[in-house]
Amino acid sequence: SNAKPSPEEAQLWSEAFDELLASKYGLAAFRAFLKSEFSEENIEFWLACEDFKKTKSPQKLSSKARKIYTDFIEKEAPKEINIDFQTKTLIAQNIQEATSGCFTTAQKRVYSLMENDSYPRFLKSEFYQDLCKKPQITTEPH
Repeated sequence: SNAKPSPEEAQLWSEAFDELLASKYGLAAFRAFLKSEFSEENIEFWLACEDFKKTKSPQKLSSKARKIYTDFIEKEAPKEINIDFQTKTLIAQNIQEATSGCFTTAQKRVYSLMENDSYPRFLKSEFYQDLCKKPQITTEPH
């Protein structure tokens, strides 16, 4: 559900980056945070790769691979991710005969970029800190 998480649930997200990505609300929150830092292409690429890996049909694999390439990988792509030239060249070759592993290296690289860079900043953000706060019990005066 998209209900606001409990402070306990939000605190879980700080235990592992995977816990954050596994939560619908956590993922949405992290995505909004990346947007504020102008780096949401990283999470969008990661999500596209997750979807790609689950794709069974070879036709779909091939068309999705091309779409991921034109959206995120090629030079001047609208959501170009920051990966090295060698990885980009390798992907360009791999998508000719698309397999579910086409983007594995790039996905791992983007994952660790987010985990080491954006994720710690997300955990320090005011937005996240607020989610982890236990609501104060206010007692009504009689």
